[in-house]
Amino acid sequence: MSPSSLATAIAKHAFSPSSLTRHRLRAGSCLVCFGLVLPATGFAQVQTQIEEDRARLGNSTPLVEQIDPATVRDSERATAEAEEKAAGDGDKLDTSGNLLGNMWGARPWLYKHGISFHIQEVDEVWGNGTGGTPSGNDGASGSGTGPAYDGVTMPTLTVDTEKLFGLKGGLFNVSALQTRGRSISQDHLANFNPVSGFEADRSTRLFELWYQQSFLKGKLDVKIGQQDLDTEFLISDYASLYLNANFGWPMAPSVNLYGGGPSWPLSSPAIRIRYRPSEKFTFMFAAADDNPPGNRYNSTPIQQATGSTSGYNSDPTSQTYNGSNGTNFNMGTGALLITELQYALNPQPADMSNVTKNPGLPGVYKLGGFYDTAKFADYRYNQNGGSLGAATLNPNATQSDLTPRWDRGNWMVYGIIDQMIWRPSLKSARSVGIFARATGNGGDRNMISFAVDAGINLKAPFKGRDNDTVGLGWGIGRASSGQRQFDRDSGSYVQGNENHLELTYQAQVTPWMVMQPDFQYVWHPSGGVADWTGYRRVGNEAVFGLHSSITF
Repeated sequence: MSPSSLATAIAKHAFSPSSLTRHRLRAGSCLVCFGLVLPATGFAQVQTQIEEDRARLGNSTPLVEQIDPATVRDSERATAEAEEKAAGDGDKLDTSGNLLGNMWGARPWLYKHGISFHIQEVDEVWGNGTGGTPSGNDGASGSGTGPAYDGVTMPTLTVDTEKLFGLKGGLFNVSALQTRGRSISQDHLANFNPVSGFEADRSTRLFELWYQQSFLKGKLDVKIGQQDLDTEFLISDYASLYLNANFGWPMAPSVNLYGGGPSWPLSSPAIRIRYRPSEKFTFMFAAADDNPPGNRYNSTPIQQATGSTSGYNSDPTSQTYNGSNGTNFNMGTGALLITELQYALNPQPADMSNVTKNPGLPGVYKLGGFYDTAKFADYRYNQNGGSLGAATLNPNATQSDLTPRWDRGNWMVYGIIDQMIWRPSLKSARSVGIFARATGNGGDRNMISFAVDAGINLKAPFKGRDNDTVGLGWGIGRASSGQRQFDRDSGSYVQGNENHLELTYQAQVTPWMVMQPDFQYVWHPSGGVADWTGYRRVGNEAVFGLHSSITF
């Protein structure tokens, strides 16, 4: 088993925490995941979304999916499931993939009672070789190049209620976060989305607290409680190989929603329903609070750009206020309603070793969208119906002139393709898979109007390296029409497209260690935003990293 402008004001807002941090809440080079992982072979009837997709795609997905620490954990669980089923010993706990083995008998004892305890330690170092901008947190001194470190510790307790006290189909989960270090994206890169999916504000807090119950022999399950939605919705399994945050929870919801919505490292009270009438179709729906930190004012980039004052921290995803311990359980802003329909093309048999007829190349196709019932700040008009950008240049502007108009509701639609396009034989671990994902939404109340990411992965690129994956991914994000009009009216640089390219290699060094060198290049960070001076654009960036994951 494996481990799984005002010129300066505009410049400040463009690479301020709120325009970066949601998925700023991620970072990464030398990512080290230390995990005390108990494989969840007893949890098949409450299969995670990662497990379901991996099975449908014939285990051609990356060994470790890098959306957030929760998907790293779920990847390890899925790998354990697949390998134990292949060995025909699904009722026996296999600890061969754990550095500390059975922990002197503790793991088998816990497993017998349906209890799984994970501890993941994440440590990351990134280095930027060119471009970027000096850090505003350091008084805008120095350059935009250099290294950065951040880390995450995430313990998780999972309980299978059937094993513990006989309630079939029940699963309880509680997890916590301890995040530390500095974000290279926030401090130096000024990107729409961070270069890693593991950057986060420094805090110690509750992450998730939920209960899931399955019905109809596992075809229907309901999850209720404090949840992050990026472990189930908007997932491209092939894209989750990559470290750039955009390949996880995409760019548009990351910067358009309050705090990036209920996604790592912020979760919200929610109810999620998943129905799987057959192995080919899956339907999901969730209703969640849209604003995990509960901060409505001065929490979107446009509000910061106009100098809006409300007494709140300008960082909408700050975990140091409004429930810094993760127990805010905000229910007083708006509701995020999200749905997704999935279709599996040629879903693969659980045991490929005995297959005589070619089932075809597998693929998973997803369509979805969300609607947010809250009010959002308009990027073009102020509360008096005039130009918000022009008001920033007017020395006699009133507070209402500098305050955005409120627009009711927000929406986004998306489509995802994960498709295997080649494998040499049915029993071969080697395969080539491609992915594409596109999102689109309105432009008047959002920073991003559309975004696309795509790429190609080669699983098992070398003989004897069955669990390695090499990939080349690309993504683009487009500044919205409202943002561009604000830039024109305020006399600042007009933002356009940001492009990013990532080349990465995920290698299983030992059964309990994965390492992943990574290179990214970013053209026109935040669509060509001004740096801290307000008089020149942030330069293109070449970013290097190394990621490692250890399962204890």
